[in-house]
Amino acid sequence: MARVCVEIKDHIAHVTLTRGDKMNALDDAMVKGILGAAQEVAASAARVVVLSGEGQSFCAGLDLMSFMAMGKVDAESWLMERSHHDANEMQEVSMAWRRLEIPVIAALQGATYGGGLQLALGADIRIAAPDTKLAVMEMKWGIIPDMGGMVLLPKLLRSDVLRQLTYTATPIGAEQAEGWGLVTSLAEDPLAAAQALAAEIAGKGPNAIKAAKRMIEFAESGASQSEVLLRESAEQVKLIGKPEQMEVIAAQMQKRPAVFK
Repeated sequence: MARVCVEIKDHIAHVTLTRGDKMNALDDAMVKGILGAAQEVAASAARVVVLSGEGQSFCAGLDLMSFMAMGKVDAESWLMERSHHDANEMQEVSMAWRRLEIPVIAALQGATYGGGLQLALGADIRIAAPDTKLAVMEMKWGIIPDMGGMVLLPKLLRSDVLRQLTYTATPIGAEQAEGWGLVTSLAEDPLAAAQALAAEIAGKGPNAIKAAKRMIEFAESGASQSEVLLRESAEQVKLIGKPEQMEVIAAQMQKRPAVFK
């Protein structure tokens, strides 16, 4: 049974987890479906992604059967292999979305726990319903976040907040998550809000958006001031005076939507 649906319309890739009857919990088929969806989007002409889960929850993390199976696997061979760039298969669930050239917006509701939270962390922006509950849940099961969480969480949270959430595995509400920086904004209908934001971004220059995402990632990587300033200039050289920018300027002057070829 398919675990993930991908629909691309008007340059927006709508990626939906479709295991709603199981709170979109992660099993092996779901993991492979998520990775396949990321590859499909990367090969497409989409300019932005909306990532969501059907039903009452975005993703409740690993399903119970997956936890039970952990004691039967060779953890070293399973986790230490770098099968996807610098990540293993489980880490790629989140890192595949951060690695995409285009922005990713996650629409969250209900349970967003453990691996589900780490999947959402791979997005550039997270919009949550007021009833969303988020948790760094791994400590509940005697493990640590290991699906890209320790790359992505420190970029969003103060160290003391990160430690509290990790040590306790206690779920927090969406309002608290927004205050701590884990969630970008709240919306009564997060999917509609994500789709509206995606449409706005899709109307911007595609090359400029990709350059902006590359630039932000580079600036956040710990590069020096001189390296960031040089990279800014190099990225801008690729944009200024090119047909895409000329179309953006013309559209602004003529008060019409830009048309990109």
